[in-house]
Amino acid sequence: MHILVNRQRLPVAPEWRDETLLNVLREHLGLTGTKFGCGAGQCGACTVLVDGHAQRSCLLPVNAVGQQAVETIEGLAGADGHLHPVQQAWLDERVPQCGYCQAGQIMATVALLRQDPAPGPARIDEALAGNLCRCGTQQRIRAGVQRAATLTRKPA
Repeated sequence: MHILVNRQRLPVAPEWRDETLLNVLREHLGLTGTKFGCGAGQCGACTVLVDGHAQRSCLLPVNAVGQQAVETIEGLAGADGHLHPVQQAWLDERVPQCGYCQAGQIMATVALLRQDPAPGPARIDEALAGNLCRCGTQQRIRAGVQRAATLTRKPA
């Protein structure tokens, strides 16, 4: 069995095929940017993109991924090392405090901006409602999403 992760086709050893996508990403493939939070799909720390849609990797069996493309926080930056606009916006707005939820917040934001390049405050709140931040940086997260929206709309 193979899965497509960050544009690379990677093998999943037989003993990992009954695990969650989160466990395979972190423990088998060494992609530790995706975090284990609650393990019940409630906090959003484990959010990855599966065929462009935000998914809780702690709930998704790896064998259910099939041929769908998985994108993790490690796959966002360009091959040239340039940060993805959402990652840059997070730095510009000084969003992270403890940082634990941020990979999931960023991935959910990428999915949002691909669907809606100019979301309003209500749409941002709706899209990120399932991603919890215990540090209380929701205002900076919202500002980061708004900045990222302007960065992604700029011509190259």
